Amino acid sequence: MSIRSAAIIGIEAHPVDIETDISFGIHAFTLVGLPDVSVRESKERIRAALRRVNLPFPRTRITVNLAPANVKKQGPVFDLPIAISLLCASGELPQEAFADTIIIGELSLDGTIRRVPGVLAVALLARKAGITSILVPEGNASEAAAVRGITVFPARHLADVIDHARGIRPIIPREMSAEARLIGAGVDLNCVRGQEAAKRGLEIAAAGSHNLLLKGPPGTGKTLLARTLPTILPPLSEDESVEATAIASVAGVLPEGAGLLTERPFRSPHHSASAAALVGGGNPPRPGEVTLAHRGVLFLDELPEFSKHCLDHLRQPLEDGSITISRASSSIRFPSRCMLVAAMNPCPCGFADDPGNRCTCAERSRAQYARKLSGPLLDRFDLVISVPAIESDKLLGTDLPEGSEFVRARVLAARMIQSERYKGTPYPANADLPASVLEQFCPLDPESKNLLRSALDAGHLSARGLSRIRKVARTVADLSGESILQVHHVAEALRFRGTVIR
Repeated sequence: MSIRSAAIIGIEAHPVDIETDISFGIHAFTLVGLPDVSVRESKERIRAALRRVNLPFPRTRITVNLAPANVKKQGPVFDLPIAISLLCASGELPQEAFADTIIIGELSLDGTIRRVPGVLAVALLARKAGITSILVPEGNASEAAAVRGITVFPARHLADVIDHARGIRPIIPREMSAEARLIGAGVDLNCVRGQEAAKRGLEIAAAGSHNLLLKGPPGTGKTLLARTLPTILPPLSEDESVEATAIASVAGVLPEGAGLLTERPFRSPHHSASAAALVGGGNPPRPGEVTLAHRGVLFLDELPEFSKHCLDHLRQPLEDGSITISRASSSIRFPSRCMLVAAMNPCPCGFADDPGNRCTCAERSRAQYARKLSGPLLDRFDLVISVPAIESDKLLGTDLPEGSEFVRARVLAARMIQSERYKGTPYPANADLPASVLEQFCPLDPESKNLLRSALDAGHLSARGLSRIRKVARTVADLSGESILQVHHVAEALRFRGTVIR
């Protein structure tokens, strides 16, 4: 008897067939096919769950094979399919009831079926393999139902699955789920008083998906500005939504009952996070924060407080849009195409650039603070925005600042221009353009070239910085609805380069 299931490797699901053989002999339960400890422990959970539904656990020789045998099986996700395979092999359930169904779920001792991570990836596997239905825990049904063309059967208890297989009380399929938002991700832009220049930089970053560094004294609104970014970014497309939801599901951070995510992810790890927590790792490899922020925003508050070792690990995934975690047995690729947004003070005390407060840092401590950020990392920020102290009149004023909905409308218009321009290419936004196509999409007039030549000759730009300036200038032109790059677009991009921090 064989029951279909799936194993999660990285952020993808791989098919697993569960084969059960019951034969005469001394009572034994043997599980083969590279199961880990949690899979081997399923025997005791299955035994207790069967007792709760008044079904006997066979007192014979039982062999369960998880095929293919060269793929390591991890986690309690195989409890339910092993139990179903056992019941079918012993004649308690008809085998044909699950002929074209993938089954996944964890069993409690009382027979309750617990939600498990990675169900959306399993549903995508079912669609790709031409399998018509999937049986999942009730808590995972909404995310599985987001995949079109798959019939999703949600189950709360082992007894529900048994009644469904026997035709006593069929499980009602779950309809395509409602969309969900990431909770607590954004703050409306009208909550920020003053800081018009910073808001302009934020708008440019959102319109072109550019990396952004906010620099200024404590309490000037750097963190608040960063948290408004999700509210002005365009919503996820259907493909991006499935991709982001699958990652959240595999990582176990998708809220229970959630369907597809529509708002872009916003991840804000603490500065004590390890390199593995930021870029992924472990055994088995797990996605890190840069992958959880895929298609969204990775916000690093108090940037210099992060370990220099950890920050340097971010350079390659930010540049390539993916990271490969290699182990002796395999290599797993995680996507990491996100906006990097960071905030920092100009010095340890925070008041080096504040005319209203006296900096108390020694010259040596300022130098040590600056050395925490490597030049190559700083070079990956397209915009560096100064966030000064806010004037009291603006803080106490009664005029309501412009809200996120108005800024988002301009961002969406700019993204539509980019979508038309890059139709048929793999570049979703200006920030994704490689250097090889800049002449095609970001041509410069003689006046703009002279301006950039001056910046290069003065040592204010690297070759990578020059490419990023051209892409930011392209975004500035898109926001103003102009198809041709002009010198004032390049000048504004240079103003936001922030070469003073280098």
